[in-house]
Amino acid sequence: MLDYQTDFIRFMLSAGALRFGDFTTKSGRKTPYFINTGAYRTGAHLDQLGAFYARAIVEAHGNEFDNLFGPAYKGIPLAVAGATSLFRNHGLDITVTFNRKEAKDHGEGGLLVGFDYKNWTATAPCRVLLIEDVTTAGTSVRESLPLIEAGGKAKAIGLVVSVDRMEKGAGERPALREIREDFGLKTTAIVSVLDLIAFLETPEGGEYLARDASLLERMRAYRAEYGAV
Repeated sequence: MLDYQTDFIRFMLSAGALRFGDFTTKSGRKTPYFINTGAYRTGAHLDQLGAFYARAIVEAHGNEFDNLFGPAYKGIPLAVAGATSLFRNHGLDITVTFNRKEAKDHGEGGLLVGFDYKNWTATAPCRVLLIEDVTTAGTSVRESLPLIEAGGKAKAIGLVVSVDRMEKGAGERPALREIREDFGLKTTAIVSVLDLIAFLETPEGGEYLARDASLLERMRAYRAEYGAV
């Protein structure tokens, strides 16, 4: 695990975006940890979050991309924060696009806001990275791809998320692997659940085990029951 990934886990914990305990996911699974991107509520949080996303993007893609797409709603601030940090910290001035949940029938109209792919003038398609918080079923990716690629001038090439839970998706494959194999996207996560477990095994992570002696065992058991590679 790289230093910036350990720093990201610390950041999630300090912001309250990563919590350990007993939770139930939307799918009904009982989980010992929960990730809530809605906990990033301040300018400082968003500034730091954008820096972590930008670092992961550059590590995975260099400068071989043109646009960040943030699926409504949680993906919108992530794309904006990531693009801001890419410009400030990496010298990359990248366009941003996001979608509306419902089409606007006045003004500029349509479902997309920000950079309009129909205005792309280069011969090769606009290379688009989707930005998400935590992907489990991959529903928003499946909904976003037709919006991005409908006009033939843009092509989704990757997906970047904050945490890869490495859980089974619709079938036996983990969700990010499904997306990678089904849609040909390069998938990247700032950290994975294995990184969370590795953190708990360090002296620093021992603070959380002191509060909940069974936490590491439950993390491993959850991984054994629902995890996939």
